[in-house]
Amino acid sequence: MIRYSYENLLPVDKNGFYGEFGGAFIPESLKSNLEELESAFRKYIADPEFQAEFERLLRDYVGRPSPLYHAESLSRIYGAQIYLKREDLNHTGAHKINNAIGLGLLAKRMGKDRLIAETGAGQHGVAAATVAALLGMKCTVYMGAEDVRRQQPNVMRMKMLGAEVVAVDAGNATLNNAVDAALNAWVKNPDDAFYLIGSAVGPHPYPEIVARFQSVISFEMKKQLKEQIGRENPDYVVAAIGGGSNAAGAFYHFIDEASVNLIAAEAAGKGADSGETAASISLGSTAVLHGSRTKVLVGENGDLKEAYSISAGLDYPGIGPLQAYLASIGRTRIVLADDKEALAAAFQLARTEGIIPALESSHALAALAKLDLREDDVVVVNLSGRGDKDMDTYMKILSE
Repeated sequence: MIRYSYENLLPVDKNGFYGEFGGAFIPESLKSNLEELESAFRKYIADPEFQAEFERLLRDYVGRPSPLYHAESLSRIYGAQIYLKREDLNHTGAHKINNAIGLGLLAKRMGKDRLIAETGAGQHGVAAATVAALLGMKCTVYMGAEDVRRQQPNVMRMKMLGAEVVAVDAGNATLNNAVDAALNAWVKNPDDAFYLIGSAVGPHPYPEIVARFQSVISFEMKKQLKEQIGRENPDYVVAAIGGGSNAAGAFYHFIDEASVNLIAAEAAGKGADSGETAASISLGSTAVLHGSRTKVLVGENGDLKEAYSISAGLDYPGIGPLQAYLASIGRTRIVLADDKEALAAAFQLARTEGIIPALESSHALAALAKLDLREDDVVVVNLSGRGDKDMDTYMKILSE
């Protein structure tokens, strides 16, 4: 059984700031909730019984450790040693279940009986509904009406698991609006409900908590690389960024390893200059979004600009404060991948390796073509989710 590290390796201060990014910009009514959450997290993350239960569920329920697969065909195509961290093989089909179990166990210990969650692509909604069923809790998932339309398989899964799915019609009816609705629901029900956030965004301590629960990804990477190639550190780690949770997990144990290049793939949508994009780090300004100071897409008048991506999990107009900070100090390299590039990468993986990736993960795969790789470079791509939820989109491309 793998024993995970619970050490805090994040560049975050006691107020939740990563440099100039982060913090907790919240209404007074939520301050006690966040203080209660932080107190519980500090207590239980150091509790051997909590750690043992978390690790048992990761092993026996989620199926961890997820495989690290040497993709021989991709390696030949890109002229380097390409490895895929197979988070798509987790129970529920994505990395989201790691964080959902951690937060669900916290909620149970805090005496909460209802989970509130938001979702874009639906993977976090499924994970939250799964954990609620596992732990005997009620669950309400807020999802943009547009995402409900394009992610029907996951909507059906959430309902099958017993969750209530609330379609949000505000704005462009996608992830940003779902987060707004979930936060509003939490404000109205602070005592019995627990906000099980889906990404490394929001007010402190959520970004830290999510990153630390997701850090199992990079912890396993190091052990698996040591077993397979004789060293713990790759030359590159590549992950897509929307809110930033899968990247936080993939980068976590390499942040202080200067020899490891951290590549964050942003969704360029229809193009960085098109006005229809989700590239908040590359094109955004510093502002407060959902309780955290970070990089945000803004319009000419300084108001929030809705994001666009073919991927329902990446069309968020901001980024978590950790990713904003790492990019600001040059620790990560931001690579833009547009819709067409992501789709091409998805079909390439399917037809060369027999693996159908989620559209989110396809943006990370698309970044490979933009790296100057050498034959002996070891590159790990975090394959954050499986593609069955995106089959309608893929089939439309085939029919054109």
